[in-house]
Amino acid sequence: MGQALCICSRGAITIDNKKYYFVQKLDEGGFSYVDLVEGAKDGRFYALKRILCHDRQARQEAQTEVEMHQMFNHHNILSLVAYAFVDSGGKTEAWLILPYIRKGTLWSVLEKLRDKGSLMPENQILKIFSGICSGLKAIHDKGYAHRDLKPTNVLLDEGDRPVLMDLGSMNCARIEVRGSREAMTVQDWAAQRCTISYRAPELFNVESHCIIDERTDIWSLGCVLYCMMMLEGPYDMIFQKGDSVALAVQNPVTIPPTCRGWTMKLKHLSF
Repeated sequence: MGQALCICSRGAITIDNKKYYFVQKLDEGGFSYVDLVEGAKDGRFYALKRILCHDRQARQEAQTEVEMHQMFNHHNILSLVAYAFVDSGGKTEAWLILPYIRKGTLWSVLEKLRDKGSLMPENQILKIFSGICSGLKAIHDKGYAHRDLKPTNVLLDEGDRPVLMDLGSMNCARIEVRGSREAMTVQDWAAQRCTISYRAPELFNVESHCIIDERTDIWSLGCVLYCMMMLEGPYDMIFQKGDSVALAVQNPVTIPPTCRGWTMKLKHLSF
């Protein structure tokens, strides 16, 4: 495990004997923060993800996220540069040093297109989608599932190479549910860790005896493809309106009238 030595007055941290200077905040979530940092020796920018571990379970979840990053060496999955668990003031934080990808997330790119009234070109969609499939296949080949695939969890570099990130919800691809108690446990976990508008139908009402597997990612993958085509996910508006996404996913997706041409193109796609 990496060691964090200090946060000094100059706004720097040292992990594994390498110093990083704070530059600016990038993002903030419920229990995590992402800062832009600069390596003191190499001058390169990195993303520092700080995860607040409020109890033993949260620390184990952060440790699992670290292990998931370390498991893969794939150009479509975000790598881990260094990490450390830091105890300060009775609290524990996990610090993850990750590559910084300047262009940002797939969602941020789609938002800019929507603001300009433009659509993503078909060849760009296919290139990004193919890369996402490649990263997802690498995860599935190891016997795991991402469980929270969505446009905000896909980074894009300057060459439109997609990189899957936020591996904190990953777990074994195949989950055998035996009984109503286990079903409720899986369902509650999914409600906390799997974004509702990209969540597979079988995770809304988990059956008492069933097998949940990596096909949940394939559902999310389809929602991501739809979002690249339409600039919004198939269930985003339903969620924003406060309507039931759990009910909506039981019915076929409706293609907007202005986008009917995509339907014919999708029938001819093969990956």
